[in-house]
Amino acid sequence: MHYFLGIEVERKSSGDLLLTQRKYAQDILSRVRMSNCKPVATPMALAEKMIQGDGDLLGPEDSTRYRSVVGALQYITLTRPDLAFAVNKVCQYLHSPTTTHWSAVKRVIRYLKFSMNTGLLIRKKSPLIVSGFSDADWAGCRDDRRSTGGFVIFLGSNVISWSARKQPTVSRSSTEAEYKSMANATAEMIWVEQLLGELGIKLKVKPRLWCDNLGATYLAANPVFHARAKHIEIDFHFVRERVARRQLEIRFVPTEDQVADGFTKALPQRKFEEFKNNLNLVEKTSID
Repeated sequence: MHYFLGIEVERKSSGDLLLTQRKYAQDILSRVRMSNCKPVATPMALAEKMIQGDGDLLGPEDSTRYRSVVGALQYITLTRPDLAFAVNKVCQYLHSPTTTHWSAVKRVIRYLKFSMNTGLLIRKKSPLIVSGFSDADWAGCRDDRRSTGGFVIFLGSNVISWSARKQPTVSRSSTEAEYKSMANATAEMIWVEQLLGELGIKLKVKPRLWCDNLGATYLAANPVFHARAKHIEIDFHFVRERVARRQLEIRFVPTEDQVADGFTKALPQRKFEEFKNNLNLVEKTSID
């Protein structure tokens, strides 16, 4: 396979695969007439805090263009997890976009111009170990104070699943927000484990999930903390059940080593480059 539904597949001599969407990205730039735009190194400004109603409402024609471009950007996140948070953010204003929101979309496109050759590397030689990182930005949305949760799932050293989305309910503490994100990551890891089982692949090591919130980590394993967290929905406690059955291991990771950090907030350039490197996002020319 070389080209499938806009995804370009390049096989290296080592057997590794590089998945890119260069042609699709070029089409997006051409559609919005930004092929010659000035590139930027990050998809969102560090201090950018978008809110509903900030700026002037776009007219009907421009609103349609906004939704069309954002929809196209959603598809390119299939191979570009570095765009997941920024695209999710601009998706939250599809119903009534403003000039400020459109400026944010144009910055994402300028970053797309900067990273045109970036792709997701899938290594052939990788251990069959499922692991994940979950994170949350507590009350990060200025419109409704809901938290943004994110996770990334690895099979060995390869990134196979990721998510960045606003949580459906308001969290009363950072621990609650982190625990909800942990629950979503756990559900995804269960699905990956079941899929591997259907393919005849049995994991020899139980999945491991890393979280940078000590309260959420303790809550998953220690029933003493449940009395302090009764306001957390019951269905999220299936994380603890998985831990109790020894089907999942929860570990603490320092915030500076949190791989999922870029799925919940905008990062400075240096941290953003580390984030991309941890996700096996590489420039096409760097591994030719």
